[in-house]
Parts: sequence; C-alpha cells; structure tokens
Amino acid sequence: MLSFQPVPPLDTVTAPPLLLAERARHMVPSETRALFSMAAREDVVSLAGGMPSPEALPAQALRTVLGDVLGTDGPGALQYGSAQGDPVLRERICEVMAAEGVTATPDEVMVTVGSQQALDLVTRVLVDPGDTVVTEGPTYVTALSTFAAGQARVVEVAMDQDGVVPQALADAFALCAAEGRPAKFFYTVPTFHNPTGRVLGADRRREVLEICRRAGVLIVEDNPYGLLHFGEQPHRALCADAPDGVVYLGSFSKTLAPGLRVGWVRAPRALADTLVLAAESAMLSHSGLAQRAVSRFLGEWSWQGHLDAARSLYRGRRDAMLDELAVTMPDGVSWTVPEGGFFVWLTLPGRLDARAMMPRAIEGGVAYVPGSGFHTRGGARNLRLSYSYPTTSAVRQGVRRLSDVIRDEVAGAGTHGLREAVAR
Repeated sequence: MLSFQPVPPLDTVTAPPLLLAERARHMVPSETRALFSMAAREDVVSLAGGMPSPEALPAQALRTVLGDVLGTDGPGALQYGSAQGDPVLRERICEVMAAEGVTATPDEVMVTVGSQQALDLVTRVLVDPGDTVVTEGPTYVTALSTFAAGQARVVEVAMDQDGVVPQALADAFALCAAEGRPAKFFYTVPTFHNPTGRVLGADRRREVLEICRRAGVLIVEDNPYGLLHFGEQPHRALCADAPDGVVYLGSFSKTLAPGLRVGWVRAPRALADTLVLAAESAMLSHSGLAQRAVSRFLGEWSWQGHLDAARSLYRGRRDAMLDELAVTMPDGVSWTVPEGGFFVWLTLPGRLDARAMMPRAIEGGVAYVPGSGFHTRGGARNLRLSYSYPTTSAVRQGVRRLSDVIRDEVAGAGTHGLREAVAR
C-alpha cells in the first residue's frame, strides 16, 4: 500500500545551496548600467549613457512599418524563424555594410540581438578559459564584462590620438606568443571608438591588418558608430580589406532604434556556420517581427535621409559640448575631438580621480562614466562624456556643472597639498 508523506509548511523548507558555475563568478556589472539609477534623477544632467537621442528614433515611421508588416505578413512575422536570421534582412545588411567598403554575402551574415550578443557568441565560440584576448586600452566596458564571463585573460594595448599604436600591438602579440598564450583575437572599435571617440587612421588600418596577418591573429571589428560620421564619407572598415581575417559586428541600435534589438555579425563562412549553432543553443530564433520591421524600413523608407538627420543632430550636440569645454574647463583638462559617434574622452589634471569625484559630481547635478571602467587597470584620470542623449542646452549645462566640480576638486587638491607641506 502506498503512503504519502505530508508536505511540510513553507517556512520549514530549506532552499538548496546556490551552486554558481565558475564562469558566473567572473561576471561583473557594467560601469554604465550601475550609474543609471543615479543619473535618472531629474536634477542630474546625464552625460553618461551612450544612448541615441529620442529625437533620432523614427517612432512614427516604425509605427507604420510595424502595422504594414502585421497586415501583410502577420503569421510569418509572429512565428519562429531561423537562428541565422531573416534572409531578406541579411541581404539588406550586406547593402548597409557596402557603404563602408565591405563585400559580403547573406550566407556570411547572422542576425543577432544587438551587436552585444554577437560579441558574446564570438567569445563563446572562440575563447576557452584562460585564453588571451587583446584589446585597445581603454575599450568598450561591456566587452570587458563579456571577456571576464568567458574567463579570458585580457591584454590591453596602448592608444594615442590616432588609435591603437601598431608597434605596441605587435609587441603584445609577440609577448603573448612567447609566454605560450597566443592571442585568440584582437578586439577593436576602430571607428569613433568607445569610449574615446577616436578613429584609427587609414595608414594605421593597413598596418594593423598586416600585423594581425603576420601574427595569425583574428580581428573582431566592433562598428556600431561607423555610419554616424560628421564628414562627407564613412571610414573604410577593416573587414573591407581582409574579409577572411576579420569578424565584423554591426548594430541598428545606434542608427535606428535600440529597442528593436537587431544587430548582426559578418564572419568567414566556416566561423559563421558555428556561430549559427551557438545562436540556436542560446535563443533558438530571433524576433521575426523586429527583423521584418528593420528590413522593411531599410527597403521602403529613406534610410539615408534618416541617417543624414541623425548625423546633423549629433554633430550639433558634439559642437555644443566642445564649445562649452573650451570655454569653461580649467587649465590642465584635455579632451578628444570626435569626428562622429557619441563620445568625448576627458583627462583630468594632476592626480584627480574620476571615480572618487563621482559622488560630488552627482551632488553637483551631472553624471559621467569614470574611465577606470574601460580598463582592466588604470584610467583613473579619465572620464567618458556622451553628447548623444541630452538636448543641446542640457549638454551645455552638464559641461558647465562638470567644470565647476573639477575646479572645486583642483582647488581642494591644492589646499590638501598645502596642508601636507605645512604639516611637514
């Protein structure tokens, strides 16, 4: 005869221990995301998040597009799809990349949930725990989180005003190889770099491609900002001149709408097939509705006209930030002058520490991202400013507030030094 034990009261049930995987212990929070709660205060001007301006989001056009998609292809748009992505969208992505000189076929392209998922999948496919990834220093903060979760060793290579320093890159590859830990890939944001806004010059692009070719190191080119240039023409992608040696990551989050969560990866065919398998295991398939909406927007609306308007908007805000920096900042403060994208990289004078200054900046009504979050070590004197999201007047106000904070910090540091001298 069967007997059943009574179920114990809920307050007597002991939860099983939480046994995290080793890779989960290496996950770290994003420096930028951690600031959002503070920066969301109404009295704080946020120059922190690299988000598109609400004015640059084509909400009305997308409303029409989504209605058209549901009206003409509702069942297909709401159904499961391929992990590689909608075929028509992949064709149109090839046309988008062609503006930067990239020749690709739809078979080499996989749609992703933003370019961040593309980077995560590339890391999962290529990196074993302990493997080496070489990056620019500084580099995109969430890339560092991705590499940490993959238990990679990150080696930073110095940058100057023209991007990554070629000789430093070659030296890093040689040292890694000599240690028996050769680089799995070189991760770079060569165009309107996040966080510095710099551009890798044309001559250096050729040098970097040759250095990586000789070292046998794959390049992962992250390019979400390339079409947001303030000049006449976009910069030529690294992938355009070395398609077999470069994995290209792209996104519509900066140029169309981040809420659609549509990005892509273009990779050599052998790697592309493996990435599709990784995507299938991660999320089975993407949003058919979002993919068809992007595809229809690219095919039936003025995509170039939308980009022209966005570039004009961001150029004006960039100019406002640079003008205000030049007028208000104290001596010893320096900054980059971006030719596109979303960011200015500012260097503080003396021994000021951007992270230590953050509470006083928030109290003073302005938020930024401390530079140390973009390094595995270092960056204390740097901070990233974004002009993309706030209005032009808010950009100016935020820079003035930041200037006041820095002036107070400089004065406080001088007073502290005088007190130390008197004490001695």
